[in-house]
Amino acid sequence: MSQQKQQWGSRLGVILAVAGSAVGLGNFLRFPGNAAQNGGGAFMIPYFIAFLLLGIPIGWAEWTMGRYGGRKGFHSAPAIMGVWGKGAVARYMGAFGVLIPLAVYFYYVLIESWCLCYSWNYLRGGIGIVAGQPAEKQVETAKQFLTSITSSDQNGWFANGALHQSVVFWIIVSAINIYFVFRGLSKGIEKFCSWAMPIMAVIGIGVLIRVLTLPADPVNPDAQNVAAGLNFMWNPDYKTLKDPQTWLAAAGQIFFSLSVGFGVIINYASYMRKKDDVVLSGLTASATNEFFEVALGGMITITASVVFIGVAMTADNTGGTFSTGFQALPVVFARMPMGNFFGAIWFFMLFLAAITSSLSMLQPTLAFLEEALGVSRKLATTLLSGLAIAGNLFVLYFSKDLVALDTIDFWVGTFMIFIVAGTQIICFSWVFGVDKGLKEAHEGASMRIPGIFRFVMKYVSPAYLLVIFVLFCVNKLPPYLDSILGDKANGVEPNPAALYTWGVILGTIALLMVLTAIGSKRWRAQGLDLDGKHEPDMEPRSLR
Repeated sequence: MSQQKQQWGSRLGVILAVAGSAVGLGNFLRFPGNAAQNGGGAFMIPYFIAFLLLGIPIGWAEWTMGRYGGRKGFHSAPAIMGVWGKGAVARYMGAFGVLIPLAVYFYYVLIESWCLCYSWNYLRGGIGIVAGQPAEKQVETAKQFLTSITSSDQNGWFANGALHQSVVFWIIVSAINIYFVFRGLSKGIEKFCSWAMPIMAVIGIGVLIRVLTLPADPVNPDAQNVAAGLNFMWNPDYKTLKDPQTWLAAAGQIFFSLSVGFGVIINYASYMRKKDDVVLSGLTASATNEFFEVALGGMITITASVVFIGVAMTADNTGGTFSTGFQALPVVFARMPMGNFFGAIWFFMLFLAAITSSLSMLQPTLAFLEEALGVSRKLATTLLSGLAIAGNLFVLYFSKDLVALDTIDFWVGTFMIFIVAGTQIICFSWVFGVDKGLKEAHEGASMRIPGIFRFVMKYVSPAYLLVIFVLFCVNKLPPYLDSILGDKANGVEPNPAALYTWGVILGTIALLMVLTAIGSKRWRAQGLDLDGKHEPDMEPRSLR
């Protein structure tokens, strides 16, 4: 199956696939954690501002860039960004648009396997939390179970002389991912998302109804009830808005959740035809993601948590990392009637949400390998599988304190997303030209991008992104650098696992840069418009 024959089966299919890429663990674990840790309702203000000024405009830019690049015969971020950036600098920056989904997959699929593991254990009778115990004791039991599942107390693939449970579930999940990606866009990713997304919606709405009808806590009914949970999520404490961390968390959540700057949308959109609508499709995919994130992920998790363990413990035990969601939610299920049943279907829904995202993480690298090396989909899938499995095994082995996972999540899954998103919006608005870019976006569009977004995309989004990035570097980089390099003044030694992880990141970057150089020679030899000097042909030219 050649890459050039890949195509979406329907407009709804590509919307569900992009929405499936966006709807993932960030919606159900990361968003509630960020909201709770950053003031609840106060977090929602910078969250929606970032959605309007960063998520929507940069998302539209990505959809447009991808479709335009596809018409020139390109389907990978390096090639497409080189066209829009009109040269090698943007092309090599585009290599980070392959690095991000690939490196995030290194750890994301492991969290995906935890979800399936939790669902399995709930089906078998729970995870050991005893109903009626004090909340503190239940939280401790949840933490201990998470430690046993993730092997975060030791490095290695084995525990007590046997293959660790996390490794077993990783094998199952990896096989499912590779199978559906190999089947292609319409028969694999689109088909899976077309049934997984509705199932997720049905499960999510069912759990939401159950949560919104929960009785108040009998011991503390005034502070632990559904109204209190909704109040915490939607009524802002404006003092929190003075904290830069709130704004950083909101912007980071938007990027991770919408897959903006991730390298996925630009690849998916490249398989669309010239007259396929990217404006309404992009808006629909973003709105679908927001429904899952705010209406389901936030209202279910935060409300239920407040009802059963109160506002204070919700904020304390639900942070911005993935793991904390595995600590607070099990306590909720232990105190809920039919808790094991709801726990099983909840974590199965998280598994579905995760796999629709992880499938999207493999596709951009697969397309890049096909495109840069000129190989078949079968061989490209084999190469991709080798890279993905090697990365997974590395993160699985260095599991103690989840150092490898957290290091990749911070530097690649957060820091580099800002860089790629910034490069994309600058290429769209300044190098290619915002007027020309909007004209391209409106080809075949059912609706026009509102005029105000011309100003937003050219000035506001880049400026907003720059401010957030500077604040991010000032507030976040020093402690992470200390965690890697150590701080002799305070007696902190360098962390070997973090250093090894950086070696993996740098090695992957070097490999992608070499492949970009190889691909550039191939594309130029075939006479393709590598630097965006000409208008694209009506139909893509063959890369082989």
